[in-house]
Amino acid sequence: MDIGFTEEQELLRDTARRFLESECTTQFVRQRMAEPAAITDEFWQKLAEQGWLGIIYPEEEGGSGLGVVDLVVLMEEMGRAVMSGPFLSTVLLGGAAIGEAGTPVQRGQWLPQIVAGKAKAALAWTEPNLRWDAVGIAMPAREAGGGFTLSGSKLFVGDAHIADILVVAARTRDGSTMEDGVSLFLVPRDTRGLAVNVLPTIDETRKLCEVRLDNVVLPASALLGEIHQGWAPLSRVIARATVALAAEMCGGAQLVLDMTVAYAKIRIAFGKPIGSYQGVKHQAADMLVAIENAKSLTYYAAWAVDQGLDEALLAVSMAKAAASDMYRKVAGTGIQLHGGIGMTWEHDLQLYFKRAKASEVAFGDASWHRERVARLMRL
Repeated sequence: MDIGFTEEQELLRDTARRFLESECTTQFVRQRMAEPAAITDEFWQKLAEQGWLGIIYPEEEGGSGLGVVDLVVLMEEMGRAVMSGPFLSTVLLGGAAIGEAGTPVQRGQWLPQIVAGKAKAALAWTEPNLRWDAVGIAMPAREAGGGFTLSGSKLFVGDAHIADILVVAARTRDGSTMEDGVSLFLVPRDTRGLAVNVLPTIDETRKLCEVRLDNVVLPASALLGEIHQGWAPLSRVIARATVALAAEMCGGAQLVLDMTVAYAKIRIAFGKPIGSYQGVKHQAADMLVAIENAKSLTYYAAWAVDQGLDEALLAVSMAKAAASDMYRKVAGTGIQLHGGIGMTWEHDLQLYFKRAKASEVAFGDASWHRERVARLMRL
């Protein structure tokens, strides 16, 4: 059984690592954390020049037409660099929703702009009820005057404050199931009645926002895809983004392990490197086992999503549950094995630990995904 990456995928990994090591140092990330966008326009354009802003979009809309496995390769390297900015929210959520559900006109209007780095997007689907599934979408969208009126609030919307276009999920009817009746809408950032507030979060490399809609009036052309049928394309977007996030978590954890092993070889205690002591090397071995387990589940989930397998959703939840637990534990162990220096602001480990904690709960934490795995097993 061939479980390796192709030559092209390894080339993508090598190119991404060299680019990010040069252009996205931790010093660069630290400087961006204090800025509203968490990224510079120059860096965003460089991502566009690499073709990464269109990695999953079809070639006819300016993208590269690559699959989720290729995306996983790139996301691992972005995780190693703890890359800041709206890549996840723009490319894999907001833009991907337009790609999945939009009409040819809607896709043609927005996707080429996103691929070229000229527009940013965001996806607003989670609400104060803190549910990640279709049950959580309760905000009503009422048909009026040939269009729609939306009122309510969305929470934890990535980078909504800098998005040019928001994709908002709302409920247009009470269907026979909670999945029925969800519709998607395109809402420009400057729409009257739309307000965005940046939320304080543990991970300042990514900005999460509260989005409020106060009697926002939209034309009929704002409907993205078929009315009442928005959950199916939205669920595909979320599944793909969840796999990508798991891959990013694996990449970050691998960098933490690499840093920890290197430190254990040079830190001397009682006349010997601390890596020679059983209590240190066994913990490092546990870190490696956990990382490799999460990687294996993530790679399989990416392949299952690419192939459209029936068990793809099960694989996605298994990967996210494993990655959520793994990254938090690996980052925490890395700090522990570094000792006092690992607790300082000056050391880069704190960037990875904060990213681990933020990513742990994004798109559902390990408990949420284990519950979904159990349901899919008919338990």
